Amino acid sequence: MAEPAFSLCVYCGSRPGENPLFADAARAVGAWIGQHGGQLVYGGGSGGLMGTVARATAEAGGRVVGVIPQSLVDREFANHDCDELHIVQTMHERKALMAERSGAFLALPGGIGTFEELFEVWTWRQLGYHGKPIGLLNVAGYYDGLLAFLRGSVAQGFMGPWQMDLVDASDDAAALLGRLAQAAQGAAPGPALRTVI
Repeated sequence: MAEPAFSLCVYCGSRPGENPLFADAARAVGAWIGQHGGQLVYGGGSGGLMGTVARATAEAGGRVVGVIPQSLVDREFANHDCDELHIVQTMHERKALMAERSGAFLALPGGIGTFEELFEVWTWRQLGYHGKPIGLLNVAGYYDGLLAFLRGSVAQGFMGPWQMDLVDASDDAAALLGRLAQAAQGAAPGPALRTVI
């Protein structure tokens, strides 16, 4: 099988959320990855938006790489239809392997796990541990409140505008994915991400 054109790590909810537009966006993201010869790297789950984006990627001909801790496999949350399913012991191992296998990161709507993953790779980026692009897909205004809060943090002097500029936030999935895929091809990998865990 040919090497994927790019490898995109997607963070998103293990639940579907209340708005059907969230699942629509997850399907659109997965379809775009597959249609453009890409590879999805994600948390390996079968439910919620995670399962939706994985199934859509596979249906569109893309590769799917899942990374999931054994404790979640034991609770029958794993997607065993992945092209690669890596079972690890800890969340730290999970996030490190996902980051290493990816050329770019994208956050869809999700809960505290999604927030934590987004903020971690954003922190790593601002510290220079990697140069990979980061996107935030603001579906149906889901992240409006978060973005307003972050702009307030800039106004209060706890962040600089340059840090905000490290995340490409958009409500246009196709345009955002195109920018991430293009930027991923020239991204600086930085030191091994396992060293910063």
